[in-house]
Amino acid sequence: MLTLYYYPGACSLAPHIILEEGEFEFELKLVDLHEKKTGSGRDFLEINPKGYVPALAFEDGTVLTEVVAILQYLGDQVPDKGLVPKSGTMDRYRLQESLSYLSSEVHKLFGVFYDPNISDKYKDETKKKILSRFSYLSGQLGERAYLMGEQYTVADAYLFTLLGFTTHFGIELPSNSHLLEYMGRVLQRPSVVNTLKKEGLIE
Repeated sequence: MLTLYYYPGACSLAPHIILEEGEFEFELKLVDLHEKKTGSGRDFLEINPKGYVPALAFEDGTVLTEVVAILQYLGDQVPDKGLVPKSGTMDRYRLQESLSYLSSEVHKLFGVFYDPNISDKYKDETKKKILSRFSYLSGQLGERAYLMGEQYTVADAYLFTLLGFTTHFGIELPSNSHLLEYMGRVLQRPSVVNTLKKEGLIE
């Protein structure tokens, strides 16, 4: 059985959603990211020396880290779900393109808000950058149902997770953003609702 090490509402939410979407058998283990301890008191750095979630552990003791790698791994295990395009196709490279953008150009920017040594002015400038990135994604989405088109993929679990960060950090998307309707659409998926409930993010 797979084990996902997570923290509620963190980027580990994305693979948690895919574990639910793919109907995997898995176990959740909460991590205290400040103390670097699991719920049982184990040193999380023994599991993931990087010290952050997500980490996906296998029965043989191996561990896979980094949200983009975990998402693609999980998608490949359930090909009938269509969560990732077939390896070697242009659609797969387009998915990787989207995942890379989300990771390096969007997700990475949120890191400044956790650093008390960074000025409010710099954080305000970062919020503007984040909004510009989401503006680009809104344009890419357009009238399509999901980021890659009409098919829901692992990229949507990741984008939905990052959009959730905006509320936490007081970043308001413009009223004409396609991402607002998109968030509502993704939130209608049972896998997303189940995940949010399990993480205590909704009742």
